[in-house]
Amino acid sequence: MQTRTAIAAIALAAMAWHHAAAQEDGDLYTVMSDLPYEDVALALSDAIVNRGYVVDHEGDVAGMLARTAEEVGADDTIYTDAQFFQFCSAVVSRDMMSADPANIAYCPYIVFVYAPADESETVTVGYRKLPGGGGRDEANDMLTEIVDEAAEGF
Repeated sequence: MQTRTAIAAIALAAMAWHHAAAQEDGDLYTVMSDLPYEDVALALSDAIVNRGYVVDHEGDVAGMLARTAEEVGADDTIYTDAQFFQFCSAVVSRDMMSADPANIAYCPYIVFVYAPADESETVTVGYRKLPGGGGRDEANDMLTEIVDEAAEGF
């Protein structure tokens, strides 16, 4: 019976991992998800709010690009959907700025989610990594947790 339970647990973990795969590319941390864009965007907002943080601003990047395309002479569509969420953590930010007052440059935090027009069934969620050290590692850990949670849709 324990073998069946172990196999079931492994199968569930494999299915969950199927939905999202993390990737670090230079200063970006991104996770690809095959969940619908709306689910990932809502999960991203929820992952922020459920930690007690307040989303200060949401930006509709896809809408802005569509609105300004004619003005800048663009005729392509980059995203079917794309937005960012801006927020702060008093605890994490205070720790970071106590370590180095210049860390004010990294606050507020911004996470993003998008579906490219040429591959709209793949949703990417991520953030720009802060340089390591100087109290910034805690912020990176927090942002990674938020992004990973959103990519899984819960």
